[in-house]
Amino acid sequence: MALLSLRNVTLTFGGPPLFNGIDLQIEERERIGLLGRNGAGKTTLLKVIHGELSPDEGEVWRSPGLLTACLPQEVPTELKGPVVETVAADAPAGAGGDEREKQRRVDRVISRMALSPERDVEDLSAGLKRRVLLAKSLVHDPKLLLLDEPTNHLDIDSIGWLEDFLLQYDGSLVFVTHDRMFLQKLSTRIIDLDRARLVSWACDYDNYLKRKETALAAEAKEWAVFDKKLAREEAWVRQSIKARRTRNEGRVRALKRLRDERSARRERIGKVRMGFREAELSGRKVIEAKGVTFGFGDEMVIRDFDVSIQRNDKVGIIGPNGSGKTTLLRLLLGELSPLAGTVRHGTKVHAAYFDQLRDHLDENSSVQDNVIDGGQVVTINGKSKHIVGYLQGFLFSPERARGPISRLSGGERNRLLLARLFAKPSNVLVLDEPTNDLDVETLELLEEKLLEYKGTLLLVSHDRTFLNNVVTSTLVFEGEGKLNEYVGGYNDWRQHSTAVETKKPKAGAKPPKERPRKLSYNEQRELETLPDRIEKLEAELEVFHQAMADPEFYKRERAAIAKANATAQTLKQELREAYQRWKILEEGCR
Repeated sequence: MALLSLRNVTLTFGGPPLFNGIDLQIEERERIGLLGRNGAGKTTLLKVIHGELSPDEGEVWRSPGLLTACLPQEVPTELKGPVVETVAADAPAGAGGDEREKQRRVDRVISRMALSPERDVEDLSAGLKRRVLLAKSLVHDPKLLLLDEPTNHLDIDSIGWLEDFLLQYDGSLVFVTHDRMFLQKLSTRIIDLDRARLVSWACDYDNYLKRKETALAAEAKEWAVFDKKLAREEAWVRQSIKARRTRNEGRVRALKRLRDERSARRERIGKVRMGFREAELSGRKVIEAKGVTFGFGDEMVIRDFDVSIQRNDKVGIIGPNGSGKTTLLRLLLGELSPLAGTVRHGTKVHAAYFDQLRDHLDENSSVQDNVIDGGQVVTINGKSKHIVGYLQGFLFSPERARGPISRLSGGERNRLLLARLFAKPSNVLVLDEPTNDLDVETLELLEEKLLEYKGTLLLVSHDRTFLNNVVTSTLVFEGEGKLNEYVGGYNDWRQHSTAVETKKPKAGAKPPKERPRKLSYNEQRELETLPDRIEKLEAELEVFHQAMADPEFYKRERAAIAKANATAQTLKQELREAYQRWKILEEGCR
């Protein structure tokens, strides 16, 4: 049964149409992945579906009584007050205005999200605020849930939790994401917004890629035949005066139609073209760490860590938010000194650090001046290139390149950051979460270029597919300051972890069968209180993580730093234990 239909919808914002007569039908219990390049109009389409925007032309039909909820890409800054009040705001009452039923529904959703009702939303991490917004949406019991980049800034464990939750969601989903593994796991259908047209692909993501490539190849072939025909007719009409006097007027009218059709064609914007300004090769050994320990007092962010990074190694770094990934990068780059052990660099090491550039975009300058201040030429692969031409390779038109960055979208800002980074000579690239807000096509090209990069790569990312496709080894934070190295990417690490965790039964022994059981009264009470405890622990831990991310933190007296780190370590352990206990009790009551 259809929940919602768009029929011949057109929408324009002063330039070429964003949507040009698009159609879409959303059925019950569908999970639809919405794809398109940065700036194609994906967020705008979600707003039309949600009813925030009305089209210039066409019809939006909703089934009677349809409730939709939309989780925005950015967390609103004005969120404040207790979680329970935020979730309950605007929540509908029960039948006959029953407020008790409304409160029971709010309590159920908050428990399901493992949130603490009394915590102030303003004090929560970005990931937990997303959970609050999701709870606020679900309390309305929507039949259609719209999600705009729901995995942005979430760590791998949080993304896994969200995937599991959405797989069990009983309504329909339309979601925008750049996370290809998330897309492959969840989507039952792909819709592709390309040059103001919307095409539906009744398949998963992997099959969509194959079918889309075939369709683009067929389009290119069809256009090549059309262009040859147009060229022939143009040559005919430019013949001698005598030929023009005796020409077939019907053929002339047909030529005008061909010209109009060619003029109306919307070409795909050229592909992103990235190139690196590589420095001379470093020595064979790039970075060597031996017995590195970093922390204060009883709390160790990194404990007794060894690694040897060679030229051309591509090393991924995985860990929960706040585990110490950025601290590790700063240690390896020599920005921090270890308490114990040594970090040595090889010869001719020139590093370019993505994270260092993020906070240094000048909002009052143009796009091109943010890449090379006042310059006109950039050297890439030994060849000089005008800055505007270089930026066109990152999909910035000449007008966009000369314009202010205040008009750029999130994806465009990230492309600008990459353009700025790659214009600097380097033989060691350090990328801290480079994939946020980039469209899938740009991600795939970035992967290709990183594989071609002749230098060494250190990559922090929560994008599991990106890690699988790029890195040759992975450093994983596994609690209590332990940092282990695994060959391969994310999947290789997960397979190794699963193999270690799975205990083989003794020879001849049969594994005991799991039997469902009811929770005891005390266990039920414990289950009800755990979300509150988890929420409080996460909020307290977030305070310490924010403090430790500030360089001023390390200027305090050693005793104060040691005390803060020890408290943070205790909170981490308590949080892990609370989550494990919650999972056990949740599974036990099913």
